[in-house]
Amino acid sequence: MLAGSTLFGAGCASMGPPQAPSLELPRPPSDLRAVRKGERVVLLWTIPERTNDRQSLRYLGSTRICRSAAPAIAGSAITASGTVGSAVKECTTAIGLAPPPAEFENTRKLNAKKLNASFTDLLPSIMEQSDPTGYAEYAVQVQNSAGQAGGISNQVKVPLAPTLPPFGDFAAQINASGVLIRWHCPVNAPRIAEITYVFRIWRRIENSPRETKIADVTATACAESRTTEGAGAETDSFLDQGFEWEQTYLYRGCVVSVLDSPGKPSVEVEGEDTPEVKVFAHDIFPPAVPAGVQAVFSGPGQEPFIDLVWDAVKDADLAGYNIYRHEAGNAAERLNSAPFPSPAYRDTRVASGKTYFYSVSAVDERGNESGRSQEANESVP
Repeated sequence: MLAGSTLFGAGCASMGPPQAPSLELPRPPSDLRAVRKGERVVLLWTIPERTNDRQSLRYLGSTRICRSAAPAIAGSAITASGTVGSAVKECTTAIGLAPPPAEFENTRKLNAKKLNASFTDLLPSIMEQSDPTGYAEYAVQVQNSAGQAGGISNQVKVPLAPTLPPFGDFAAQINASGVLIRWHCPVNAPRIAEITYVFRIWRRIENSPRETKIADVTATACAESRTTEGAGAETDSFLDQGFEWEQTYLYRGCVVSVLDSPGKPSVEVEGEDTPEVKVFAHDIFPPAVPAGVQAVFSGPGQEPFIDLVWDAVKDADLAGYNIYRHEAGNAAERLNSAPFPSPAYRDTRVASGKTYFYSVSAVDERGNESGRSQEANESVP
């Protein structure tokens, strides 16, 4: 009887108090980030996997999106990274709701990680107008299916600097010097002391997503100098010489607002893009015509020859030169079988008593040949 009582007592001691049910409050995201393009602000964050009490998140609802002008949240402090440490407990004023990702159920069942969510906000023009050098601040609250949240996310700030529409008549055309990119400036850019503008040009090879920024062209003067009634747009241009021939390229541009506030790092906001324009960089452009051709006979007492010299052509894709010769009244013939690499040539196939007329052309790597130089002549005694 005593042994049985002892065993029963030991069993009771192992049970412990009952656990409280989970409140299913999603853990607040800590990786909220924001990207602005024109008037659009895209917010991105990771859906939490756990609740505040460290349980797996099972019931996901919508996410509340909160926005305010800086300083958006009382008691917050902006850090150098653009995030804001906050003492607020909830997002009391929501500008929108982001529905839960459709993949959440499958992701939860498979125990997958890092399910991302996003929301796109359009900045109200009144916010930009009232404080163009200020900031909007964003935070989100991820809710469970009952509309309850476990707290507010980290907060991010976005500059309110006004952006300009893309410059008009954006075009690109190939010529012998490169790809000439042209556009027209607008006539209604706002004058704000701390904001300047640059026109940013991007280039990519067709069928490749990778872009290269090829130019930031100062645009403040062209954007602001014709704000008077009746003034017209001004054409500006940039010559791209950093491409490769025989490739197809796509170009786009956008106006970037640069905010320079005293004592703070510069902040850039890109406006909307121009339509992309396509250019096939097909080289049909010959090198420059050689100049300064001279012909000199070897002199008596030597095996007869005529030396030719001329000024070197500076084209970067130069392959060499073609040398032409003829006698009076006859058609010119080319003396070399392949482009000659140097701006000098020795003609040993000469005969006494004859006069020869010479001209030279330049040839590039794709076989484009220049016109022929002015002729030089020399007689063989």
